Amino acid sequence: MRKQRWQARTPVITRLYALLARQGAGGWYHLRMREGMPRRKPAQRKPLAFNDLDVRGRKILLHACCAPDAAAALEVWQPLAGLIIVYFFNPNIQPEQEHALRLEAMKQVARHFGVEVVSSRTEGEVSSCDEALAAHASEREGGKRCEECYSLRLQEIARKARDIDMDAFATTLTVSPHKNHRLINALGMAAAAECGVDYIMTNFKKGEGFKRSVELSRELGVYRQQYCGCRWTAR
Repeated sequence: MRKQRWQARTPVITRLYALLARQGAGGWYHLRMREGMPRRKPAQRKPLAFNDLDVRGRKILLHACCAPDAAAALEVWQPLAGLIIVYFFNPNIQPEQEHALRLEAMKQVARHFGVEVVSSRTEGEVSSCDEALAAHASEREGGKRCEECYSLRLQEIARKARDIDMDAFATTLTVSPHKNHRLINALGMAAAAECGVDYIMTNFKKGEGFKRSVELSRELGVYRQQYCGCRWTAR
């Protein structure tokens, strides 16, 4: 009796294997669709913007390029980290009035999330930054001028993180969909190696991070800038 049942099933099994062989990788899922079997949706994976273990319980110096982007990062990181200090270091921002508006917005966001914010803007920092960027004045946004701007800021954040004995540093620059997170992370890692401090790689734009930054800026009523920062993007 068992032999008869197996013989009856053999053509079906043979056909299944033949179909699977033709389908290749993922064949079973496609076969279910073809044969009218109940469809099982592929598992939905949440985009990875950062590694939780790099943040959890650590003392982190977070470079904030602007208040809205910092808000999107702080909403997720503030409950995870042992301590977050926001460093608003952006000597590229021109003119002075624009910088003042953005710094005040950052202080507003920091109060909301209950974190400390520090900043630095000396005449020497502004002039050195402007001189470095002027060498690439003809570059389009996203080119060599932006790379130089990211690099000089990340180098300062790395030095600051080392000097105040933080476990690691990171930047909110990767929130923007207009910025190359791979380039930013590579520059961050280089600065970290030079200063002997950890850098946390991120891609905050993933999982609709930029969209969340826009929503939070509206909810908190903070100033949202209309250009990146330097005098060449303000035109």
